[in-house]
Amino acid sequence: MTTANKPQRLDKAQALKHWRTLEPKDPAPAMQAIPYKTTGSKYGYSGIRIDGTREFIDAVLSNLKPLTQHENGRTRLELNYTEVVDRESGYPTENWVCYVRVHERGGQAQMMAAVFGDHVVTS
Repeated sequence: MTTANKPQRLDKAQALKHWRTLEPKDPAPAMQAIPYKTTGSKYGYSGIRIDGTREFIDAVLSNLKPLTQHENGRTRLELNYTEVVDRESGYPTENWVCYVRVHERGGQAQMMAAVFGDHVVTS
């Protein structure tokens, strides 16, 4: 593998420096939708994973409310908010995980939304 083919990576110091220079932005427009009927891994598509207590996850989600605008006639939110189960015991823990991704809706759903409004598709 040549240097040109090697993926870029920021080390922790570079990433922290970059993070501190970021100005607040609305994350909703920047989140790209996963194309309709995409199968297999969604790794590399725009997505968010938040792990921790419900209190922590809710604190992060409260700052991401603009993303809810993706639940409409053209796109839908994949939203999974689940308590983590211990792999060894099989019992639920007090930790949670929340995944958020945006998917394109199919043509029929988009046409229904255009004719009847987004509330028909999203309710």
